[in-house]
Amino acid sequence: MGACTFRNSATARNMQDAYKNLVDAAISEYGNDGYNGTISTTDGYRDVTSAFKLSGKELSKYIEEMIDKSSKRQCFGICVEQPKSNPNKIKSQVEHNVVKGTRKWDLWFIVTEWDNEIGKFKTKTEALKCARKHTEATTRRTRIHMEKRVQGNSQVATINYKTSSSEKPGKYLFFGWAAE
Repeated sequence: MGACTFRNSATARNMQDAYKNLVDAAISEYGNDGYNGTISTTDGYRDVTSAFKLSGKELSKYIEEMIDKSSKRQCFGICVEQPKSNPNKIKSQVEHNVVKGTRKWDLWFIVTEWDNEIGKFKTKTEALKCARKHTEATTRRTRIHMEKRVQGNSQVATINYKTSSSEKPGKYLFFGWAAE
């Protein structure tokens, strides 16, 4: 299989998010094939922002030299424009959901396999029946625990991120060799 060069740019809060967003977009558009010729075929990235700044070279010249020295599946990232973080002391806002009246609690028997909920039942007998059936079918251990859950809507608050007018994402450039 061969390789081709790529150059992708993205804006995000940090380089890691920018890389992940580009990989996700490439997979969405070209599929999850390990040889699709996109950034999604690389083995992660290496931040070379400091090395680029120390080199004193033009961006295009630096990229050419790095590509010449690298091999298939290598990806490099350069922060072209630093992100500006939120200077606010409080960076979130709370919306309270007021539920009128009294709340009634129900007791449930929850059947789980690791952290995955298999089912919830009003009686321990029903929960045992489900757990045994699941364990016998999959040969995996199940657990039953009791939980009190509120009837109806149990959401009491929503917390939203509060942006600042001076906050802005950074700009990042990724380049390297993709497998094709």
